[in-house]
Amino acid sequence: MNPIRQLLCASTLALGVAFTGWSAQAQQQGGTVVITTTPEPSLITNALSSAPTTAEVATKIFDGLLEYDMDLNPKPSLAESWEVSEDGKTVTFKLRPGVKWHDGVSFTSADVQFSLMEVVKSYHPRGKGNLGPVNSISTPDDLTVVMHLDHPYVPLIRGMSSLETPIIPKHIYEGTDFRNNPAVNAPIGTGPYRFVEWEKGSHITLERNPDYWRDGQPYLDQLIFRFIADAATRAAGIESGEIDVATFGTINPVEMRRLEKVDGISIAFGGYEAIAPVMLLELNTARPPFDKKEVRQAVAYALDRQRIIDTVWYGFGKPAVGPISSFVKGAGAWTDEGVRDFTVPDRLEIAGKLLDEAGYPMKDGKRFTFIHDAAAFGEDWRRMGEVIKQQLGKIGIEVELRNRDYPTFVRAVHNEYDFDMTSSWYIGMADPTLGVQRNTWSKMINKDVPFGNSSQYSNPEVDALWEAAQTEADPAKRNDYFHQLQRILVEDSPLIWIMDMDLVAVQRDRVKDLITSPFGVRGGLYDVWVQD
Repeated sequence: MNPIRQLLCASTLALGVAFTGWSAQAQQQGGTVVITTTPEPSLITNALSSAPTTAEVATKIFDGLLEYDMDLNPKPSLAESWEVSEDGKTVTFKLRPGVKWHDGVSFTSADVQFSLMEVVKSYHPRGKGNLGPVNSISTPDDLTVVMHLDHPYVPLIRGMSSLETPIIPKHIYEGTDFRNNPAVNAPIGTGPYRFVEWEKGSHITLERNPDYWRDGQPYLDQLIFRFIADAATRAAGIESGEIDVATFGTINPVEMRRLEKVDGISIAFGGYEAIAPVMLLELNTARPPFDKKEVRQAVAYALDRQRIIDTVWYGFGKPAVGPISSFVKGAGAWTDEGVRDFTVPDRLEIAGKLLDEAGYPMKDGKRFTFIHDAAAFGEDWRRMGEVIKQQLGKIGIEVELRNRDYPTFVRAVHNEYDFDMTSSWYIGMADPTLGVQRNTWSKMINKDVPFGNSSQYSNPEVDALWEAAQTEADPAKRNDYFHQLQRILVEDSPLIWIMDMDLVAVQRDRVKDLITSPFGVRGGLYDVWVQD
């Protein structure tokens, strides 16, 4: 069998097998789960955004063609089955019959064609990574979707989830300004939960979809996403039972460590295997001082990653080697061999020499000043900004901290590129082509698509390697490309990778089966139930 076809068809033996609950216990119907997350999203249709909080809400409303088990093998969702041609350039999906949109209209192949080609590929920051070689989609009938590719593409089947390529209703969006369509913030999907209301500054309420195609699911009557400004109040809410689940970043890590010792509360590990999250600093390579590689490297040497992890994040992660997370080490994409090591004992001396070479000598105890925009994701990101300021001060770099509200932060950094350095994190996904590529591929420099290549980094060698990985069928050769990218990108340091994140949640123990997929709380949560 063609190697592309063999890779893409892996695990299809499970096709047609009915979904069952993951719990060994008997699930109870009914109840409400309250989830707190931060910041409040700016929109709740993830076909148009990859913002973490947008995804946390939207993946309950929308379905994708496929889902994935804990080993990242594909499973049916809106598509009951799929088949890849021998040459790997045609993928045919057979859709699930009888699926309805939340407004009662029938779901068809036209919705898939429209969603992927008209919306996701152009407007989702990872759309080009997921669907890059898909040049057209044909729909021979209402339940058949045929993707036509310019070349075989191994990652395609790994990027068909509701997180990455959600299917949205053509009859609602066609002929409209997608971003300003009222359905963006009052969404209509096919997923397990239906949108009820969004009270800005307070909460989003979703209710059980009684017509969901998974018989008997979801188990809950309601999901409520609450937005609480103060981290201490969020922690108190978990402790009192007012809140059932707190996503990563909503509660200070020191409080998470305290709460995990409280009866009835636990840390929900796992559910980020397919996400491979990485925390980083983005540097604006288009303007001084970060237009010089030596300056970027000096900052990378000066930062004590382990201390940041221990003092700010209380051990929920480990130092990142580079752009590709160690979570994908098992697949062979990750390496530290031949990668520049910024943790060497004489790192501060090296940083000082690099700054001298770059034309920033020490003068009156200072070399230069820049502004750091801490990510608008909560208090811990501001605390990390303070630690970064202290650490860079040791090599004569003065850091001015600026805190912006979330909409202003996104607009300034990701739409206007008006920043020096900012902190953030990204979803790397199970294959680097899907989630990592967008950060350093020059074709993702696009002010209209946030969370892409905001550093404006452009390197023809890097572009060529990303594009070679897109078309290569042999796994060993693809991994070699990824290893080369790891080495080159760390050497150039357009971004500074801080840690591979343990994207844990805090939960009340009354909540059962919270983590049943490699997407964790970013999955559909149709398996979740409560035991009172």
